[in-house]
Amino acid sequence: MIPLLSIMTAVVALDQVTKVLLTAYIPLHTGKVIIPGFFNLIHVRNTGGAFSILAGASSSWRLSFFVALTLVLLAVLIYAYSRVKPDDRWTRTAYALICGGAVGNLVDRLRLGEVIDFLDFYVGTYHWPAFNVADSAISTGAVMLLISLLRGK
Repeated sequence: MIPLLSIMTAVVALDQVTKVLLTAYIPLHTGKVIIPGFFNLIHVRNTGGAFSILAGASSSWRLSFFVALTLVLLAVLIYAYSRVKPDDRWTRTAYALICGGAVGNLVDRLRLGEVIDFLDFYVGTYHWPAFNVADSAISTGAVMLLISLLRGK
């Protein structure tokens, strides 16, 4: 369980530090061009889930739903992690990244009632929704799990 906690802690720390720095230097609903035509740092808040799912629901219901969902998913992921062979570092890292990302966004929800997003990628008119370090960890972990499943581990 030590590697799980180490990776989770690193993800949560990096996620929260980047959000603190962002809020200190970029006011809400503004941004800074980093690579013209490709990447901005922006300061937006997401009251919903991925891709703003349920953003229009009442705040008390939405917060309760996402906190409960996150806690249930964390329990399932930690159980799955415990069932992975100790020498399968790839799969264990995948679970730890997903858990760390989930906790990072959970901290925002509990502290602010919403999640801070700031990484803004686009090419021409194609624009990906803004996301954060926690979202990146979840996505990376999910891809790693998929690769692990395809490899038969």
